[in-house]
Amino acid sequence: MTVTTSQSPAAALKIKEMPNVDRPRERLRSLGAQALSTTELIATVLGSGGKGASALACAQLVLEQAGGSLGRLGSMPLAALTRVRGVGRARATAVHAALELGRRMAGEAREAGVPLRGPRDVVAVFAPRLQDAPVEEFHVAILDAQHRLERDVLITRGLLNSSLVHPREVFREAIAERAAAVILVHNHPSGDPTPSAEDRAVTEQLVAAGRLLDIPVHDHIIVGRGRYVSFAEAGLL
Repeated sequence: MTVTTSQSPAAALKIKEMPNVDRPRERLRSLGAQALSTTELIATVLGSGGKGASALACAQLVLEQAGGSLGRLGSMPLAALTRVRGVGRARATAVHAALELGRRMAGEAREAGVPLRGPRDVVAVFAPRLQDAPVEEFHVAILDAQHRLERDVLITRGLLNSSLVHPREVFREAIAERAAAVILVHNHPSGDPTPSAEDRAVTEQLVAAGRLLDIPVHDHIIVGRGRYVSFAEAGLL
């Protein structure tokens, strides 16, 4: 099924029919990317529209498909995007690539060597990538002696259970990197970060393994949609 919707007057115009000063690419060149609306930025990534639809109209449809959320847009399957009229596989791939670049830039904690001093610092790094992810991902943040992020290691993607998140897999990279400590991070695709019984069991197992290896687990943070739970803050470690 192809998705269509009503268009605003501006979106109905083809880019070449718009005055130069109103064209997204021209506005970006003269005013900077921050001056463009989200729809205009997506239109710039798409490059052009499809049959009977401008790039702006296609961009508007793409954003509506995700309920106006860039996070949801980034986690949508490519096939869902290609159902939008005027968006083929190449354009859908370009949108995904652009959003992934944004996520990676938001998650760069090493850039200024900023220490991760508390749960909010950790959430600022991981939430942009995890809060709208369609499946659970379990990550280990490997810290140096100054609490800076040395590496982000993805341990598993899918349902979280103790058989998949084994201490051997969690601490292998931490040992190799001579980690001073680690922080466990995973997401709940439901959006509710409340720890489950399995979450608690996994945490207990990994904290005990960390004690034996002299690599302390400083926290386990569960990321939800706009919320998080820190085991350290909640007194669950």
